Amino acid sequence: MRLLVVAATEIEIGPLISDFGFSISDVKEEEGVKIVSSKFNVLISGVGMVATAFALGRHLAVNQYDLAINLGIAGSFDRNIHLGDVLEITEDTLSELGAEDGNEFIPVSRLGFGESAIKPGATKSDLYTYFKSFNLKTATAITVNTVHGNEATIKKVTDRLNSQLESMEGAAFFYSCRAMNVPCLQIRAVSNYVEKRNRDKWDIPLAIKNLNTFAIQFLKQC
Repeated sequence: MRLLVVAATEIEIGPLISDFGFSISDVKEEEGVKIVSSKFNVLISGVGMVATAFALGRHLAVNQYDLAINLGIAGSFDRNIHLGDVLEITEDTLSELGAEDGNEFIPVSRLGFGESAIKPGATKSDLYTYFKSFNLKTATAITVNTVHGNEATIKKVTDRLNSQLESMEGAAFFYSCRAMNVPCLQIRAVSNYVEKRNRDKWDIPLAIKNLNTFAIQFLKQC
């Protein structure tokens, strides 16, 4: 089995890399993309949709995997989700891809130019069957270029899409893996609620700790 771990930043999966005996300085760079070779590979894509789609598309064009897993932190619109919760994303939406018509937003799917709500492709991997034994909570998400921090825009996007989480990479990850026919999973740990920006209320260390606790357990039993 070949497994690819994808993260936007080294910080989000630092404990995972350390637990498996690597250091960040050991990570090999291939044309700017960091790859760790062991029982799994790690690709640090960079932050955002463009960086993720480019790095993942380039890598998957010349490498084959049985499963790709996107690990990262996220903000939550849903107050029933607790800070530090680890969730599987079952659908991710490119929330900004479309057109404005006065006060109405028209998604790219209604324009006839593609799709905005993206689900992972059919997962055929034996690793996926094992993953299901973890019984993680599931959630829907949006992928954004600008994380929300304004009450008016937060209300507008939640009224329109009613998604639970937001990140800057998830939908691009799903899109790239599906286009290359690679089974995939997206796992997010909640670091903050989506509200007027206040870092004092965030708990990034807890989110990273819980995310990596899950990832280490999963990868060690693969």
